[in-house]
Amino acid sequence: MNHDEVATVRPLTLAWAGRHLEAGERIVKTEVLHGGITAEMRRLIIGTRDGGTRDLVLRSYVDPFYMEHAEDGLIGEAGALTLLAGTGVPAPSLVEVDPTAAQCEYPSLLMTHLAGRTVLDDEGVEARVRLLARQLVAIHAVSPAERPREYVTLTTADTVVVPKGADVAVWAAAIEVIRRAAPPYEGRFLHRDFQPGNVLFEGSPSNPEGGRITGVIDWAAASWGPADLDVAHCSVNLALLHGPAWGLRFAEAYEEAGGVLAASVCERLYWRVRDALAASEEVQSVSQPWREAGRTELTMRAVEERLDAYVTALMDAPD
Repeated sequence: MNHDEVATVRPLTLAWAGRHLEAGERIVKTEVLHGGITAEMRRLIIGTRDGGTRDLVLRSYVDPFYMEHAEDGLIGEAGALTLLAGTGVPAPSLVEVDPTAAQCEYPSLLMTHLAGRTVLDDEGVEARVRLLARQLVAIHAVSPAERPREYVTLTTADTVVVPKGADVAVWAAAIEVIRRAAPPYEGRFLHRDFQPGNVLFEGSPSNPEGGRITGVIDWAAASWGPADLDVAHCSVNLALLHGPAWGLRFAEAYEEAGGVLAASVCERLYWRVRDALAASEEVQSVSQPWREAGRTELTMRAVEERLDAYVTALMDAPD
């Protein structure tokens, strides 16, 4: 066993994970998985009885700021992973969950590891947008026997952070949009954080077909709500990663893949603007993992400028 690396996982948590392995298996190594914002992610490399290895993933909420919602998030994720088993949506399989840290140092969830990697580069984005859209349509087609919790939006008209140098009048108009009551909607099963950082691909980014999606991860916010909200969330992430035009393109790709959005322009605008304004409060937490993954040009200022351009494009779109 690599004691130096294993020691970085707390002893109680390590023992808990070990109790949920197959007979004759043992944890031989752990590795930090980068890119997570709310939780600490680690790969557990498991030695099998036949001398081979397999991987599991451990999610632990260790930051006091996020621990307040850890129980709800882990229960929600465990429920989502159980629901998705056998649906064809490439999600991890649940191994075990300890949402209240009854047996671990911190609230934790153990799940299977999926092949593939996140792809955040500009190269091949056109093909990946089509793949992302088709995958999101498939997620929204899942029909749970029991509905998950209702969606949550934390941003309000009073918490929006207007970027420095932004057109104040445009942002004021956008903020007025979300002061309205949410429009009626036909509910769908939502991922609620569907975006390139939570989708795994295999294949070269330069492949004109975009490779293939091998996994969709981080189901902690899975909920029930309007398809428009998932589309809006992926759209703003694409706008910040690749430029505002790709945020606008994603909604088109979703419909081309068979997805159904709100009937009226006004209703669609509400959801798109709501999630775009939500991003204004998260520029630092969103952009830092992107820079750590190699997109060093995506400074806070650069991301704020793209967000401003995207909000302006939404508000300038023809009725």
